[in-house]
Amino acid sequence: MVAQHQLGKKTEEAVSKRNQGGKKKGVNWITLAVTVLVGLVLWFIPVPAGLVEFAQSAEGFEDIDGAVLAANCWHLFAIFVATIVGLILKPMPMGAVSILALTVIMLTKLLDNGSSSGYITNTLSGFHNTTIWLIVIAFFISRGFIKTGLGNRIAYLFMSKFGKKTLGLSYSLAATDLILATAMPSNTARAGGVIYPIVSSLSRVFGSNPDDGTARKLGSYLHVTAFQADMITSAMFMTAMAANPLAVSLAAELAGINIDWAGWAIAACVPGLVCLIVVPFVIFKIFPPEIKETPEASDLAHEKLKEMGPVKTSEKLMILVFLVILVLWIAGSSISLNATVTAFIGLAMLLVLGVLTWEDIKNEKAAWDTLVWFAALVMMASYLNTLGLIPWFSDIMAGAVGGMSWLVALIILGVVYFLSHYLFASATAHVSAMYSAFLAVCLAAGAPPLAAAMLLGMISNFYGCLTHYGSGPAPVYFGSGYVTQGKWWTIGLVCAVIEMIILFTVGFGWWSVIGYM
Repeated sequence: MVAQHQLGKKTEEAVSKRNQGGKKKGVNWITLAVTVLVGLVLWFIPVPAGLVEFAQSAEGFEDIDGAVLAANCWHLFAIFVATIVGLILKPMPMGAVSILALTVIMLTKLLDNGSSSGYITNTLSGFHNTTIWLIVIAFFISRGFIKTGLGNRIAYLFMSKFGKKTLGLSYSLAATDLILATAMPSNTARAGGVIYPIVSSLSRVFGSNPDDGTARKLGSYLHVTAFQADMITSAMFMTAMAANPLAVSLAAELAGINIDWAGWAIAACVPGLVCLIVVPFVIFKIFPPEIKETPEASDLAHEKLKEMGPVKTSEKLMILVFLVILVLWIAGSSISLNATVTAFIGLAMLLVLGVLTWEDIKNEKAAWDTLVWFAALVMMASYLNTLGLIPWFSDIMAGAVGGMSWLVALIILGVVYFLSHYLFASATAHVSAMYSAFLAVCLAAGAPPLAAAMLLGMISNFYGCLTHYGSGPAPVYFGSGYVTQGKWWTIGLVCAVIEMIILFTVGFGWWSVIGYM
C-alpha cells in the first residue's frame, strides 16, 4: 500500500513537471522569443476603430480618454494572447509566465484609472477573487484524500462489490472518480494519483502488459476507460477541475451569470451521469478486452482492504470534514454562505483536527502555482471585458449569427468549441483563450445565459477526451503504452460525438426542466 501511494505521488509529480515544460530547468529561450514576438506583433497592430466606442463607457475609467482606453485595451489583449501562447509553449512554468505578464502590465500602466497607484491595485486585483481562493483551498482539501488513503479505500470498496466483471470493474473505477471529483479540483491528482496506480496494478495482476503483446487482455480497456471517465467526472462539479471556477468567473465578469457549486452540480448531474453510464459500455463494445470476467479483481480488493485494516481515525475525520463541506456547498445559497467560506471552514477543520499540517499546506505546490496563474488570467479577462474588447467582439459576431436561431447557433458553436481543443494542450489555456469569446457569441445569438455558460463549461472538460496531450491525465494513461495513438484518437472522437449528442439532447432537456433554458 505504501508503494502504491508512492507511485501515485510520483505520477502526480511527473505530470506536474511535464506541465511545466518537462524536466529541463531554466528558460527555453526559443519558445520565449516566439511568445514575446506574438505579443509584439499584436501590440503594434492598429487599434480597431470600433473598439473606441465600447472603451468610452468603461466603468471606473470615466476620466480617461476613450482613444487611450481603446489603445490600452488592445495592448492588454496583446499581452493576454502572448500569455496564452506562453501557457501552450511553456518556455517557463505557468506561474512564471503569468508573473512576466503582470510585470509588463504594471510597467506599461495599462490599467491606470487616474489615481496614483490605481494601476498596481487593478493589476493585482485577481488575487482577491473569491473563486480563485475556492479552488486553491480545494487543492488542500484534496490532499487529505491522498494523505489519509481514503481515496484508495473508496476505490477498493467499489472493486470488492462490483469488480467481478471487467465492465463492472470499469464502473467501479468511474464511481470512485465521481466521488472524489466533488472535492478534488485536480483531475491529474485524482486520475493519476489515486486511480492510475490501481489500474496499472490490476492490469499486471491479470497478465496484461504493454510490452509483450498482452495489452488488449485487460490493460488497454481499463486505461482508456478510466481516462475517459475522468474527463466526464471533471465536468460534473465546479470543484472537479481547476479551469471550472475560471469559467464561472469569466461568465460572471462577462454577463453577470452567477453559477454556484450547487447550481453547477444540479445542471451537470443528469447529462454527466448518462455519459458516465454510456461511455464505458460503448468503449467495451468497440474496444473490448479479451478478459470479460475478473473475479481476481474483487479478491485483490478484499486483500488490499485487509492490508489497510480498519478505517483509521484520520480517515474518519476526513469523511466528517468531507460531508460537512458537501452539505454546506449544497445548502450555501439557502443560508447565505459563500462557497469560498465553506472551503475555508473545511480547511480549518482539517488543520485543527490534525488531518493536515501546515507543512502539508506549504508543500502543496500545485495550489500556490494555481493561485498565481489563475489570478493573472482572471484579471486580464475581467479588464478585457471592462475596457470593451469582449462587448466589441460580441457586437461583431452578433451580426454574423443574426440569421440563425439561437438553438442552431448554440449547437454549432458548441461543436466548434469542442473540436477546437485539438489545437490545445491545456484545458486552462483553452478556457482562458476562447471561453469568453464563445460565450459572448452565444449570448449575442440569443441563447439562454445559464444554458450557454454551462454548455461551454461542461465541454471545457469533455474536450480533453480527444487527444493524448489535451489534459493533465492524458499523458499519464497514454504514456503507459497500453493504447496506440491512432486508437486513442479514434476512441476519443467516438466519445466526443457521444458526449455532444448527450449534451444536446439529455442536457438541453434537463436544463429546460430546471429553468436554465
